[in-house]
Amino acid sequence: MTQHHKLIFTMAIAALCAGCEGNGPSTQEGAVAGGTLGAIAGGILGHNSRGGNTLGGAVIGGIAGAMAGGAIGNAADHQNGTIYGSEQAATTTVYVQQPPNPPMPPPQPEVIVAQPSPDAIYIPGYWYFDGAQYVWINGHWEIPPPGYRHYVGAHWAWRGGNYVYIRGYWHY
Repeated sequence: MTQHHKLIFTMAIAALCAGCEGNGPSTQEGAVAGGTLGAIAGGILGHNSRGGNTLGGAVIGGIAGAMAGGAIGNAADHQNGTIYGSEQAATTTVYVQQPPNPPMPPPQPEVIVAQPSPDAIYIPGYWYFDGAQYVWINGHWEIPPPGYRHYVGAHWAWRGGNYVYIRGYWHY
């Protein structure tokens, strides 16, 4: 492997890992699975193309696959109510000078189904900020993780001259 190929490979791994930072388990699994499948498909396409650039195709396919898989996994994390046990764990890397205003709530009122357990707490629907836009997350029931009793909804917090987005999390 040449120095050039090692550099491309290292950058691809760094991009894949950076995309997983601070996200839930489905985001990470989606990024890894998407990156693997993308690298395989890209390597095959690169190998069969004019010039036979298997490594280049694998790197590009891996990066594209990781981004797509991570995005799909991230949506699953938010639909599944990924558990964060502290504000620190729920803090994202999204910093802004001024938080963007969320859209208006969806026109349909929330339909709250029966409480599935006496221990379940209802988490009302909210706008989740994914770093580029707001995405609506429907309200749902959750049973607090062992040892936790209260849910803190997603919000923006002032930190050292900027706002940072903090996902919803559980605390004692």
